[in-house]
Amino acid sequence: MYRERLWPPFWVWFVCIGVVAGLLVVFAPINMTAGVVVFVILAALVVFALARSAATIVVTPTVLQVGRAQIERRYLGEVAGFSGEDARIQRGMELNARAYQCIRGWVDPVVTVQIIDANDPTPYWITSTRHPQQLAEALTSVPHPAA
Repeated sequence: MYRERLWPPFWVWFVCIGVVAGLLVVFAPINMTAGVVVFVILAALVVFALARSAATIVVTPTVLQVGRAQIERRYLGEVAGFSGEDARIQRGMELNARAYQCIRGWVDPVVTVQIIDANDPTPYWITSTRHPQQLAEALTSVPHPAA
């Protein structure tokens, strides 16, 4: 079994809240109360948006779930992990537009999972992961029932 949450790093939270704090400076000369209210509301919205953007990857003996999508493990084919330049190529030049993508800009490594379901037009899934080797091992070592 494998589970990973792709939380944004500290610097993303810091930058987003900093941008929202800039609005406090804009509103302060007009009305400090309005500035504080706008800051609190927008900060809450930013925190909510960042938390919602943190996709979860779950591997069970029978299912792979990436973000909101899930697929039975019996439909999974070849699995490959990439990092560095290879990951950049997979996210760019080698990316198939029909692939299911769960890519987060703040996570460099990716894993691709081939889909072998004849009824599914999606050739593969590609997902960001901080642990490409562990995710690939979980997908290839956890037993799953035969079709």
